[in-house]
Amino acid sequence: MTVILYIVGIVLFLVGISISIGLHELGHLTPAKKFGVKVTHYMVGFGPTVFSFRRGETEYGIKALPLGGFIAMPGMYPPIEATSRRAGRAKDAHARLAGDAAEDDHLGDGIGEGDADVVTEAPLRPRKQRRGRLFENTMADARDFSNQEIEPGEEHRTFYALNVPKRLVVMFAGPLVNLVLGIIIMAISLIGIGIMTPTTTVQTVVECAVPASEAAQRPADEKKSCQDDDPLTPAWEAGIKPGDDITSVAGVPTDSWDELSAVIKDHAGERVDVEFTRDGAAHTVNVPIIAHESARVDDSGQPLKNADGTPQTVTEGFFGVGPVQERQPLPLNEFPGAVWDQVSGVFHAIATLPVKLIDIAEVATGSKERDAEGLVGMVGVGRIAGEIVSTDQLQIADKAQVGLGMLGSLNIFLFAFNMIPLLPLDGGHIAVGLYEGARRQINRFRGRGTIGPFDTARLLPLTYVVIGLMLCMTALLVYVDLVKPVTLDAIFNSG
Repeated sequence: MTVILYIVGIVLFLVGISISIGLHELGHLTPAKKFGVKVTHYMVGFGPTVFSFRRGETEYGIKALPLGGFIAMPGMYPPIEATSRRAGRAKDAHARLAGDAAEDDHLGDGIGEGDADVVTEAPLRPRKQRRGRLFENTMADARDFSNQEIEPGEEHRTFYALNVPKRLVVMFAGPLVNLVLGIIIMAISLIGIGIMTPTTTVQTVVECAVPASEAAQRPADEKKSCQDDDPLTPAWEAGIKPGDDITSVAGVPTDSWDELSAVIKDHAGERVDVEFTRDGAAHTVNVPIIAHESARVDDSGQPLKNADGTPQTVTEGFFGVGPVQERQPLPLNEFPGAVWDQVSGVFHAIATLPVKLIDIAEVATGSKERDAEGLVGMVGVGRIAGEIVSTDQLQIADKAQVGLGMLGSLNIFLFAFNMIPLLPLDGGHIAVGLYEGARRQINRFRGRGTIGPFDTARLLPLTYVVIGLMLCMTALLVYVDLVKPVTLDAIFNSG
């Protein structure tokens, strides 16, 4: 049964990521068709086609590897004559030269008006023959392949024929869909299902209060037990029991654990009244809130350390109770902050990607242990999804929340990663569009007239480098995820 549930988890993950990719590509497809661009293919995945059908001029399909997707629009690489600022004059000059050549030695046979449309400015100033530069043939092939499905009279339906604002809309719509989808999934998880929140109901009562600096020096087998000379906590001495609901401290109503904790910390060394209910009856005890040395933690709850490795400490009030955790919806006013933390965290992770890849390489060579909070590839995420569904350590609501959290984070990652301004990513096309728009404005301001679209094929060498790096990153992560996988237990223990 566990194996079946494990497989179900992986399948659910593949379905979730495929839907996310499909919606991303639909984000590109919808405005492209709205603007009249000819879209010949809409595919989810790469590799061999598993299933496809044709509707109108577009083939829709699913491919074997759910590692991405694409829509095919003719004109992603403009033909060379379209990028020329003086294409019209080049065409006329070529026609004249072709006529002269035809009279002399019939070299112009077969050249008509249609053929002149694909001529550049080369005939205006004849140049010496030279050897082809590196990637010249590749660029030419890319242009030909990109425009091979343009029928005569359809030049206005190409991607490059769109004005810059429409091109930006087409390219940005895909990542935007992932961002919106990620936010919706976060809302379902945090507001719909809710998050585990500490309450004012007592779960545990701590027996003794040991200063953090002293506790750090004790042997591991003594850290969880009290010594004879350890001071008892106020809650223990006052007879507080699990199940008691603390309603106020020092006359301040405590409707949440944060309020309860803040009041206790602020009254270190003072005697205060603590009101609580037990079995429906109200009780009041007067207790001393002791000044206790505790470990200082950062915003994520991780202990802070001094330069010499010793824990940083802070002295604050201590009562000695632990709260019951209940699942509660995240307040609406806190949701935007949660979204910002998630999005900014993903962008920070991408900014530090080279460092994280070096760490993964060290893990692959065996010189470093795998960090449960480090990079995880598609294979690793799939394995974790299988463990989430098959484990008996989580309730159904917890499994749903963890799974939705992974899918939401993945969508936000797809948004942030695709915004990197490098081809072939969407951010690269957006950057090209912004450059082209700025270039046109500058030329118009200088009175140079209109110019054609930027020749995107010139960036193919850089594009190949980016693709190569992405393939290397994928292969490295697949290897590490198989050899030294991150487990669900490791993730929980790291948190």
